[in-house]
Amino acid sequence: MKKVLMKGNEAIAQAAIAAGCEAFFGYPITPQNELIEYMSKYLAKNKGVFVQAESEIAAINMVYGAAGAGARVMTSSSSPGIALKQEGISYCAGAELPCLIVSISRGGPGLGGILPAQGDYNQATRGGGNGDYKVIVLAPNGVQEATEMVRKGFELAEKYRNPVMVMADGVIGQMMEPVMIDETPLPKIEKSWAATGQSRTRGSRNVINSLYLKPSQLEQHNFDLRDKYDVIEENEVMVEMFNMEDAEIAVVAYGTPSRIVKSAIEQLREEGVKVGLIRPKTLYPFPHKEIHEAAKNLKFLLSAELSMGQMVVDVKLAVNGLAPVHFYGRAGGMIFEPKEIIDAVRKHMGGE
Repeated sequence: MKKVLMKGNEAIAQAAIAAGCEAFFGYPITPQNELIEYMSKYLAKNKGVFVQAESEIAAINMVYGAAGAGARVMTSSSSPGIALKQEGISYCAGAELPCLIVSISRGGPGLGGILPAQGDYNQATRGGGNGDYKVIVLAPNGVQEATEMVRKGFELAEKYRNPVMVMADGVIGQMMEPVMIDETPLPKIEKSWAATGQSRTRGSRNVINSLYLKPSQLEQHNFDLRDKYDVIEENEVMVEMFNMEDAEIAVVAYGTPSRIVKSAIEQLREEGVKVGLIRPKTLYPFPHKEIHEAAKNLKFLLSAELSMGQMVVDVKLAVNGLAPVHFYGRAGGMIFEPKEIIDAVRKHMGGE
């Protein structure tokens, strides 16, 4: 491996190809268009299938079909496009189909704007489709980590037969950073459940389905899914603790804002303020236990987001009353600066 300077969207695409992505279905939308463009140029050269679908709805249903046939499959979009995919994502979760979904988030609601935001936290972690289901959500804070999470996403999707979303804000999709992309293809795993025209596990052909007309069967399916999510929550939490060893105050942030928060923390530390960062790398499963344990030694926590306050709800649930939880956010494509976080911390310390 060697370091190369790449735009985030293109690096994500290359990481997916290197990991062994066999099929990509998507539809253009800013700010993730370079990802689709890169796939259209290079996936076929690596013996993969690229289709620009007629819509986001068509793209996610193509994902359903290819994943059901056992392919390592991926789609990508941005906020309004991901909204259109929600029904298909629910179908994939219900049929337990492994797939990777990349969301390069922009401002909203509605068409909003093309600049970066984090207003899709609830969309990703709560799911906009119907029923009781969960999507594993990985949140990188830079181009390098985004490429690593693409590989991790494929692994988790196939390990748990579940959709996985890599959610990066538009800054990560558009900025250029030096990256080292692991070019080793992920090993192919046996998918005895796939609809390939024959079955090794039963006499008839496999059927991919999320329809259960008998209530008792559908209830049991939901129980089985919940058991799977319990395993995911126990084993797959990823979180970074930065300067938390002696911290009296913690800022909770993910994605690009977490990098800005680190700059603010360094300045506050120089002033003698013991501040640390808790960075969820998995938004689902959320690091409830880790935040709860940290809160026992904290005066307060500050959730810093590029939204009007979505992750802060999970932070409060995790803290469960052990310490006050405050919020600072920007939206619409506006990105806070380190000074804003410094001022927010000082304000809740009782200063100016």
